Amino acid sequence: MRSAARAATSVLLASVFVAGCSPASLGGTSTSPSGTPAAGPSGTGAAGGAPGRAIAVGAGPQETYTVQQQPDAGSCHYQYEKGEPLEDPKCTPGAISPAVTQANLKSTICRKGGYTSGIRPSTSVTGKEKELNAASYGYKGELGDAEYDHLLSGVATL
Repeated sequence: MRSAARAATSVLLASVFVAGCSPASLGGTSTSPSGTPAAGPSGTGAAGGAPGRAIAVGAGPQETYTVQQQPDAGSCHYQYEKGEPLEDPKCTPGAISPAVTQANLKSTICRKGGYTSGIRPSTSVTGKEKELNAASYGYKGELGDAEYDHLLSGVATL
């Protein structure tokens, strides 16, 4: 789904927050010589995705963005892990941004305002998409509590 891929460029942000923008996490040991993400443990992919499952690469930063169609209201279902709700991988598959690599974290999403000013679509687009996506899960609570759209299904971030 194109909307999940593009709107989910924010997905990489979640893994950076979990891993942190610390000097240790910004080291070059997990990148290839070209600066692209290196394979994770057991050949799981750049971000440590489930074996045999490729992680989609989103469109990356665009000149203009439009609100993308989301799954029909009520068609998506949460999963739970340790009591925490997780996204439905069929509805929110996640994607990584081609504009962000391990080699450029410091100058892209780890710099002040870097993610919101250079990677993420504006809130006028993502806010509407988030409302529509929450409806696809039947979620009626505070949207700030519905951050499942920042995840990659089956990805270990540490």
